Amino acid sequence: MSLLLASPGSGADWLWQGRPGAARPPAWERRAQGAESVEDGGVLAARRRVRICVRQAVGAERRVLIRGVAAALTMLSRAARSTSRTLVPALGSLGSRQKHSLPDLPYDYGALEPHINAQIMQLHHSKHHATYVNNLNAIEEKYLEALEKGDITAQVALQPGLKFNGGGHINHSIFWTNLSPKGGGEPKGELLEAIKRDFGSFEKFKEKLTTVSVGVQGSGWGWLGFNKEQGRLQIAACSNQDPLQGTTGLIPLLGIDVWEHAYYLQYKNVRPDYLKAIWNVINWENVTERYMAGKKGATALESCLGSVHLPSSPTKTHEDV
Repeated sequence: MSLLLASPGSGADWLWQGRPGAARPPAWERRAQGAESVEDGGVLAARRRVRICVRQAVGAERRVLIRGVAAALTMLSRAARSTSRTLVPALGSLGSRQKHSLPDLPYDYGALEPHINAQIMQLHHSKHHATYVNNLNAIEEKYLEALEKGDITAQVALQPGLKFNGGGHINHSIFWTNLSPKGGGEPKGELLEAIKRDFGSFEKFKEKLTTVSVGVQGSGWGWLGFNKEQGRLQIAACSNQDPLQGTTGLIPLLGIDVWEHAYYLQYKNVRPDYLKAIWNVINWENVTERYMAGKKGATALESCLGSVHLPSSPTKTHEDV
């Protein structure tokens, strides 16, 4: 007979080993072992139920989260489609606007001779100004595409070209009207009085604008502008093709182009001779019209150009002292 003797005080004198021939434990002991098994099984079952409940709860939270994200994405998608329907037509209207064009001269290429010869005028107008116009239109198309795509890097990269070619178009469109074969002499009326008030005399004004224009380093422009805030005339010099109003806020009245292409074929590198000659063809009637329009609040550009947005840059302004 195979028996194991329990330790004293264990509460059981016999532990049945379940081997053949072994003594069977008493009934009360078998009932106790069964109760322990039932209790262990209950604990395990409870633990399993807890794990199932946790998994179900987590799964439910995930489903709620997924449904919430899906709903948010749907709302964003709808908002994007709505914004697109609003924005695209607006951009499309910009793209369909009339492009800039080369303005006709109000006189023949040879009309300003002997002060500015026909060859200079033809090249200056049909080649140089035309190039600014063509480049400006091409850059504006690229800029519009960058706006539609939201490509800020491309927009920034296009700014210098927009400023240069846009400024070239603005400046020359004013320049041609500032000249006339019947020009020269002195202005009359309110403009002459304003010149005397702000510069002392017409001769002092003429001398100062000549000095400033001759003194432009490299390429640029000499300008007579109107300071609307102060109600006075000012002289300024702009580098390259920087537009006067876009860089100083002055309303342009009279511009003198001192790029070499404006005079080199006739005056070579002697810029002062070109400045001396150009006073003989200044259209004071046009300058006066711009002055009167500026006093009334016009920009003096509205008659020759559409909207061209240009970034600002430092420009030297010469105020009378």
